[in-house]
Amino acid sequence: MAFRLCQEFPLDIISVDSAQVFRDMNIGTAKPDAATLSRFPHRLIDLITPEERYSAASFRAEALREMAAITASGRIPLLVGGTMLYFKALREGLADLPQADAALRAEIDARAAAQGWPALHAELARLDPVTAARLKPSDAQRIQRALEVVRISGQPLDTLFAAQQAVSLPYRVLALALVPQDRGVLHQRIATRFARMLESGLVEEVESLRVKYRLDAGLPSMRCVGYRQVWERLEGRLPQKELLERGIYATRQFAKRQLTWLRSMRAIETMDPLEKGSDAQILRRVEAFLQTAIS
Repeated sequence: MAFRLCQEFPLDIISVDSAQVFRDMNIGTAKPDAATLSRFPHRLIDLITPEERYSAASFRAEALREMAAITASGRIPLLVGGTMLYFKALREGLADLPQADAALRAEIDARAAAQGWPALHAELARLDPVTAARLKPSDAQRIQRALEVVRISGQPLDTLFAAQQAVSLPYRVLALALVPQDRGVLHQRIATRFARMLESGLVEEVESLRVKYRLDAGLPSMRCVGYRQVWERLEGRLPQKELLERGIYATRQFAKRQLTWLRSMRAIETMDPLEKGSDAQILRRVEAFLQTAIS
């Protein structure tokens, strides 16, 4: 749909995808191929190596910079992707959270290795019960960050979020969400998509990443859906025969979280891409918005 819009209107794409920021992670992130990118360039992909970390704050700063550059050239930014936290950060700003502390994170990771993440989740429940209630005991990355924040600041995440200053985005925004109402079709497409990733060489891609970079299972890159399951397979913790099923299940859970985010977001228009005539409906809606914006 984004490519169709770019053919019709003077739009430039900015990727809103926390996995496509990693270089050399192409198959499992469904990154557009070289031919597609030559026709429809994407900003904010291939930014960092899989060894590095990227934050919502970094995205917001870089997205605003790219949006300013696009509008200065007389064109219009089209932000496309499924990382809902990035959209929220861009539109609403971010809480003033403490910077990451490498030594503290190493300490938390060491404790998790010795005691297990459920034990650290229980500790978080004592220090920040509201955040802990939102997280699964296995959600290592978010448990680590929440413990880090409360240990550094002495305050739970929700207290810091409540003190967040509302920001004004200096653009008029048309927020469109494509939500298929037929969950059966969605689930089948997810299954087909992950199977094709495996057929296209996802396992081999992760093998090459492990050779090229110094990676571990705790890095955000290797916690991405698909990559985490392949990593477990290569480490011998997941039987080969279960890889496809586990990858499909993880992707379905991720889609479920995306839909939950969408239901909570304000000022968003939802359309069903499976509905007959939806493409034409979206084109008309975008055209009407741009005409209003220009006038």
